[in-house]
Amino acid sequence: MSSVVVLDNGGGFIKAGIGGNRDPTSVVPNCLARPTSTKKWLIADQLQSHDDLTSASIRRPIDRGYLINPDLQKEVWDRIFRSLLRLDPTHSSLLLVEPLFNLPAIQRATDELVFEDFGFQSLYVADAPSLVHLYEASRRPEGLLSKAQCSLVVDCGFSFTHVAPVLQNFTLNYGVKRLDLGGKALTNYLKELVSYRSINVMDETFLIDDVKEKLCFVSLDVPRDLQIARVLIQIFSGSLIVFISRQGEHGYDGQSFLCRYAWFYKIVRSGKENLFRCTYVLPDGITHTKGFIKDLDEAQRCLNPSDGTKSLPRETEVEMRNLDIKEKAEVRKRIDLTKNEFHLANERFIVPEMIFRPADLGMNQAGLAECIVRAVNSCHSHLHPVLYESIILTGGSTLFPQFAERLKMELRPLVPDDYQVKITTQEDPILGVWRGGSLLASSPDFESMCVTKAEYEELGSARCRRRFFH
Repeated sequence: MSSVVVLDNGGGFIKAGIGGNRDPTSVVPNCLARPTSTKKWLIADQLQSHDDLTSASIRRPIDRGYLINPDLQKEVWDRIFRSLLRLDPTHSSLLLVEPLFNLPAIQRATDELVFEDFGFQSLYVADAPSLVHLYEASRRPEGLLSKAQCSLVVDCGFSFTHVAPVLQNFTLNYGVKRLDLGGKALTNYLKELVSYRSINVMDETFLIDDVKEKLCFVSLDVPRDLQIARVLIQIFSGSLIVFISRQGEHGYDGQSFLCRYAWFYKIVRSGKENLFRCTYVLPDGITHTKGFIKDLDEAQRCLNPSDGTKSLPRETEVEMRNLDIKEKAEVRKRIDLTKNEFHLANERFIVPEMIFRPADLGMNQAGLAECIVRAVNSCHSHLHPVLYESIILTGGSTLFPQFAERLKMELRPLVPDDYQVKITTQEDPILGVWRGGSLLASSPDFESMCVTKAEYEELGSARCRRRFFH
């Protein structure tokens, strides 16, 4: 029996391996890149082994989730099949994961790659939500998801976010809702914020990806965290001295002044412990070729704020805002742009906030919680309670700390009170789709589900694709 290659062809990373295994053989970037340190274009795993990716030019075969450059994709696949998997495609079958609602022209180009360029024996095309459901149902055979054969898969990937109802391993296409936001958009937004506030990093895609993955998190209380971040700005501009000196101007008595001073000192103390503010060190090309976090402890401290600063007194908040306006110019003068590092504060939670509040950034789209409600309401009413109780998070963008907690907070007021809301994050959201494909590829009925090369040559792409119609 021929081996089955399982290929989760994502916009950011390709997960490739042999069906029946628990984990893929390789997880590599789905792109070509040329760093300034070399004139050669690096492919897939070569990028991971190359030390210096500073200011790398990037070419991607997939844009907005869909294949736009088959020739480029052929180069990446060839590297994976020949060098990483070390197999002959002509003696193998392929299980390929494609995005939902793929265009017929792209399907034809993909089939040409599979059968004509690589010569695979047979092909099966699957979508991510059905594979995620299959894998999670197999992990918990006694759970609700397995018994009801129904789930709501939230796939936050590189190019977009899909909310897809799945029933009996079939994705209900009429209920799928799409949010045009994914990891790539978040990285680009972080680039803009850092470039505007600190140092130009618009060409540093790999570097800012690393910053985003290591330092960004989802806020559970955005107004509170913005207030705290505003206070932190003052810590490094001498505001404590100004604050103390101005108390006499307001005629506060001794006891009132001490209370206000103690409150402010507590805020400053928490700031000096770097509640949000942290430092990322850029590569210098000599002592280190990759960026890193300067202090790991300060990066984690913000996730469990225990300073009791859930809100600021109104008059003090106004005063701090006025101080910020007057002193911002002086602070900018003291920033050393020649330093090989930059600081992050509120950028850490503002960037993932795009997924929950895209309208605040000028995007005419609903947030993730509203997308979920719309997807559920598109299905039969009998499915509603089961779908809300069987929400599965997958995709790399769900790895932000506190993502699931925030989504539940956003979702609960939008869901009827008599429905339970249960959100499950996959044990590895990046590999969840591939593992579902591996499980399907090892089933005894898999070969009968595939389209063979002979059928493709006889019937053509369009007629063969009807077999995968959901």
